[in-house]
Amino acid sequence: MANRKKRVSSGITGLDRVLNGLFIGDNVVWYDDAGSLALEFGIKFIQESQEHNKPIVYVSFDRSPKNLIEKLGPLAQNQQLTILDCFTNGKGDKARIFNKFYEKDGAQWPYQVIKVTKPNVPQAVSDAIYGLHKTLSGDVRFVFESLTGMADLWGGEDHILKFYSHACPQLYELDTIAYWIIEKGAHSNKLKAHINQIAQVAIALSIKQGKTKIKLLKAENRSPKVLGKSLYYTYDGHDFLIENKKSTPALHDIGSAIKMFRKNQGMSQKELSHLVGVTPSNISQIESNQIFPSIPALYKIADQLSVDIGSFFPEKTIVGKTIFHPSEAIKINVPNGNKKCMDITQLTPFDLEGKVELFLIKIFPGEKLSAHFFQHKGEEIGYVLSGEIDMVYQDQSHLLQEGDTVYLKTASPTQWQNKGKDSTSLLWIKVK
Repeated sequence: MANRKKRVSSGITGLDRVLNGLFIGDNVVWYDDAGSLALEFGIKFIQESQEHNKPIVYVSFDRSPKNLIEKLGPLAQNQQLTILDCFTNGKGDKARIFNKFYEKDGAQWPYQVIKVTKPNVPQAVSDAIYGLHKTLSGDVRFVFESLTGMADLWGGEDHILKFYSHACPQLYELDTIAYWIIEKGAHSNKLKAHINQIAQVAIALSIKQGKTKIKLLKAENRSPKVLGKSLYYTYDGHDFLIENKKSTPALHDIGSAIKMFRKNQGMSQKELSHLVGVTPSNISQIESNQIFPSIPALYKIADQLSVDIGSFFPEKTIVGKTIFHPSEAIKINVPNGNKKCMDITQLTPFDLEGKVELFLIKIFPGEKLSAHFFQHKGEEIGYVLSGEIDMVYQDQSHLLQEGDTVYLKTASPTQWQNKGKDSTSLLWIKVK
């Protein structure tokens, strides 16, 4: 594309290969299963940016300045780094022990630590970020640690979604690159789906059976071959090694089999754990394949679930979910200004391992959209389930009626209008 922004490195050769590099303007969301994996990727990003003399702003909700400086080590002493401290007056509750940093050590960091006085107010955080950005030059880099910390401080997901929804487009237009860290298990699927829609890049990190995995969920304006596939990686404290080959699946997915039989029995994890003589946490870890049960425990589980132990070891294991119930569908945010005009429901999970996403779109009668309902540069396919809709595409108006199919390759419609008295429903597919 002629307007594609400059490509830069993440500081990790393997990640650059998997992702096909970062672009100026990227908002990169790191879904961290363990809560401690994403920061190491952030540190390599900071190191790479400093080597190219790029300003870095580290927005910290989760760590005190002293703790963060210790974690960053020599990187904290670089004048290109500024720490925006949302912790001391936030989670730190203005405690003396954290404010002492500014009394005793602050003189050592006059150019790089800024305390946000009201981090509990989202607008105050925004003002601090953009006020600081105006003093910096070039393509500024950001690390936000973390969206989860924002939710804890601001009292819920609605506040961080509003903040994130406004910040991402602004940071994109300001030619920045931003890393956003979020604890995957601490938030609803609804929030994660919204976040994933807005980000240019989304990456999931997890650890199972002592092995760390990385999965690329989204990579806008790129066509990576490993999109949606889990790869093992290792980190020795200095370098990351991300495997080239496709991960070898486990021979038997015991955890999923146990979970399926337990749910078929209408039994909770707590109930099963009591019958087997283990903790609910043990059952949770077994079902997610983080640990394997002993042979005696496996026999006990089989007995309590009224199945033969061989049921946990089918000849062929079907990996991944096939059927999705309507209750699993997620209402997602619609573009600014269109909330009263339409509804968008994502029918497939946001982290589904596949190349397409499926949506149900409803445009209300008499409403007009001045832009396409997705910011997507790839292929899209729509089918009119009911009603009719006017679409302006490449300066030409088209009337789509029930049963019509529309295929978009790269360009997007510039206007949608429902002139009828009934809502128009579209089944819409985005190709990742």
